Amino acid sequence: MPGASEIFNRLKKAVMGNPDKAEGAVDKAADTAKKATGGSYDEKIDKGANKATEYLRKQSQEDKQNKKK
Repeated sequence: MPGASEIFNRLKKAVMGNPDKAEGAVDKAADTAKKATGGSYDEKIDKGANKATEYLRKQSQEDKQNKKK
């Protein structure tokens, strides 16, 4: 069974290779969390989802720049 670090590295590679899909997954996860909490934490969930999306976009841009070099 792979360790947490190996799983994280695999996830990171998948996300960097498919930033659009990763952003969609963040949106779905946020929607699911909102439903599960009954709307009590919508603001915090949105804030976290926005931060995650910003991070993914930044990483995607950096990845593209590194590939050009």
